[in-house]
Amino acid sequence: MSFAAPNPQNASAAPGDSKSQFSSLMELPSWAISCVLHVGLLLFLYSITLYMPQDEETVIDTAMSDEDVIPDEFVFDPTITDQLGSDSLMNTLSPSQAAKTQANSDPQEQLEKEIDQELVSVQQPQLDMVASPEQTEFVDTIDTTGATDYVGGVEGSMDRLTAEIAGSLRDRKTLVVWVFDASLSQQARRDEIADRFENVYKQLGQLDVDSGRALQTAVVSFGSSTNFITPEPVDDVGEIVKAIRKIKSDGTPTENVFGAVGQVINKWRSYRTKLRRNMMVIVVTDERGDDFELLEQTVQTARRVGVRCYCVGNAAPFGREKGYVLWKYEDGGEEYLPIDAGPESVAMERLNLGFWGGRGRDLDQMSSGYGPYALTRLCAETGGLYLVAEDSVRGPQFDFSVMRSYTPDYGPIREYEKELVSNAAKGALVMTARKTNVDRIVSPQLVFRADTDTVLRQQATAAQEPAAVFDFNLQQMQSMLERGEKDREKLVSPRWRAAYDLAMGRVLAMRVRAYGYNVVLADMKSTPKSFEKKGSNHWRLVPAADILGGPSVKKLAKKAKEYLTRVIDEHPGTPWAELAERELSQELGWDWQEFAVNLAPANRGGNNNPDGPQFADEEEKKNEMKKKAAQKKRVRPAL
Repeated sequence: MSFAAPNPQNASAAPGDSKSQFSSLMELPSWAISCVLHVGLLLFLYSITLYMPQDEETVIDTAMSDEDVIPDEFVFDPTITDQLGSDSLMNTLSPSQAAKTQANSDPQEQLEKEIDQELVSVQQPQLDMVASPEQTEFVDTIDTTGATDYVGGVEGSMDRLTAEIAGSLRDRKTLVVWVFDASLSQQARRDEIADRFENVYKQLGQLDVDSGRALQTAVVSFGSSTNFITPEPVDDVGEIVKAIRKIKSDGTPTENVFGAVGQVINKWRSYRTKLRRNMMVIVVTDERGDDFELLEQTVQTARRVGVRCYCVGNAAPFGREKGYVLWKYEDGGEEYLPIDAGPESVAMERLNLGFWGGRGRDLDQMSSGYGPYALTRLCAETGGLYLVAEDSVRGPQFDFSVMRSYTPDYGPIREYEKELVSNAAKGALVMTARKTNVDRIVSPQLVFRADTDTVLRQQATAAQEPAAVFDFNLQQMQSMLERGEKDREKLVSPRWRAAYDLAMGRVLAMRVRAYGYNVVLADMKSTPKSFEKKGSNHWRLVPAADILGGPSVKKLAKKAKEYLTRVIDEHPGTPWAELAERELSQELGWDWQEFAVNLAPANRGGNNNPDGPQFADEEEKKNEMKKKAAQKKRVRPAL
């Protein structure tokens, strides 16, 4: 047997020598070295996991026992949410926090927590002596709060008020104070309300909202002073009806409504602040009130105490201070008597101008579609309602859905006055309207007696003097309105645009007519016209298409038509459009028309009153004299 000779290098290395082992390792290929290193690293990592305890589980328990004490700085204050709001950054988790909470929560445990939170009743802190607003303010589906509402007379008003009282009673016990206008014109309305009171209480009982004497009622009347018919609130419907029927007129034309409302709130404010009742004040009247200067103070008092104010009243006449009510005398006679019923805005925004002949009186008493400004604002500021129990029975009616876009501004008077200064068009309109309301603007005479040329000349001369004054007033109005024309385009509200355009159009149209009027009278005086029909003894001026005057007058006519046409096109179905159509329905020129009047013999001679009554026989004259005598005996009531 033969053996290979040993390598001298290997023979010199001992079996356990590390140096020799490392030298042999370095002789391996690079991929083999890399493989060895990675396998060794994996074995090392695996050996670490062998020492981790596998039978333990980390549990995060956030529940706290009753004995745990929460540091003061971590106590939750429920008022913070009220002050900051649900969308505050302090109440909203960041995206990373929200993800962490979602990942760490157990679904079943989270559901149980949400159910528990819904069942917990949180006691809110008492912040003020005044009761918090009614819940119905936040959940009520009626969207007409604070607005004028048409509900169908007194009956509809009572039905609506019943619903309002029921809504208040669902929230808490309620005190309702009825404040009645003691004027004679309101006697029928007071009786009608008294007749329906039992029905109101019956309806509340059917709604099951008046249990446990939850509703108490007081009755107050006002005129020049305030009279507390029920010294303290009562809950017996019979006593309430008797109290209403006990109200008598105070014999004065004064209605201090805002002073009465303020006294009512101050007298029974403890029902609101201490007894925690809701409080409603319901005013029943047909006028605007005479103590206008107390409006702001009354509004602030009602808002501070938290009292809702309502009104059962009349619609204000459109752009007029005076309204009219039909009064029936004991002898059977009837007469429309004036009352202070408007306007629907802070100041008049409509010129007090009549029309040159023909139809116009019914347009003078059009309904505005809204209550008078002051009372409507009191209702709007306190979250109540102005209920229209009676609208204008004379003149055209307008769709309330259209008129909603022309609602007057119910902001404070000082803000209204600031707007008159900041916008020249608004200021010019109100100033011009005020001038027509203060100065008596008389329309010129259109009918002239012409028994002889001398009589005709005398009447034409007499008519020219007031016509000159009329034209002078028109020139002043035109000048006022033209100062605001530069700001007309800045008017945003359709109400202001319609009012300004109508005023400018009417003034310009009347100026054209006034110029032509003077021309035709001068011509008639210089060369009296002859009658073509036998028996004619009067001349009447009638509208004609031919405009008398040069280019400047015709330019005014064109501009007037542009303004009036714009009102009709941009504001259809409104009082402004109705008045513009009436103005344009009459041509701007003039022509003469002859006619005959049957004159009594006694009236021939020096009678220069062609517009007065002419009697054909003595019997008719006697009847007219008796009628006038009966009218003199009538005494107009203080309404």
